[in-house]
Amino acid sequence: MASYLRARPCDLCQALATVRYRIQCAPGAAWVLACPQCQQAQREQNPNYRYGGTWKARLKKS
Repeated sequence: MASYLRARPCDLCQALATVRYRIQCAPGAAWVLACPQCQQAQREQNPNYRYGGTWKARLKKS
């Protein structure tokens, strides 16, 4: 039986990531799941940035 991590695409750049951050980029905007690189860029450049939690991939057995 093989195990693998369930990587998912970043909502902003579409890169596959095993860790994504739930962030909001504008007041009242929808929450998105961003990869670490996009999350860092939004945190540094966007005054309306809000952090809402972390999604981590889990090992899945097949």
